[in-house]
Amino acid sequence: MSTLPADLLATFDTLFAEAVAAGEPDPTAMALATADAGGRPSVRMVLLKAHGPDGFVFYTHVDGRKGRELAANPRASLLFFWPRVRNAVQVRIEGTVSTVDDTEADAYFASRPRESQLGAWASRQSETLPDRATFDQRYVEAEARFAGGDVPRPPGWTGFRVAPDAVEFWYGAQFRLHERDLHERDADGRWSRRMLYP
Repeated sequence: MSTLPADLLATFDTLFAEAVAAGEPDPTAMALATADAGGRPSVRMVLLKAHGPDGFVFYTHVDGRKGRELAANPRASLLFFWPRVRNAVQVRIEGTVSTVDDTEADAYFASRPRESQLGAWASRQSETLPDRATFDQRYVEAEARFAGGDVPRPPGWTGFRVAPDAVEFWYGAQFRLHERDLHERDADGRWSRRMLYP
């Protein structure tokens, strides 16, 4: 797997730091687009939990809709939108998806608030929920099950890493005279850069 070039990663880190400094409500929020085996797309917001030369990581249930679609079609697109940075910035990422290893997933799960850990056990993500009371009861049962001890990572809950083969930095400008800077990885793992018309 080709890693992200240092300058590309540095640009993302600079923009992310600017988003934090600008007071974006949640700079880690990103739209995640997936598609099923038949090409039917879906998109939702998730949170970035790690990033580096090997890609961008979020966590979810493998049996939920996201996980099922990624199993059938292991490609995804991410979009960050930071309207308070400069004149608005978007970062668009496309790439292949794989799960993180168990050690990484365990370490992240252990860092979560206990309530979030219990919620992961209580949820049957994306399945039909007959009423809120059912979920609340499952949460109470998880609370009792792990009372007095650590909450382990549930089976089927893990991280997914998007390894980019395209990253676009979109810089907003007045009169829609935007700047677009596209980085692409070819089949041999070499990265190139080109500008796009707005």
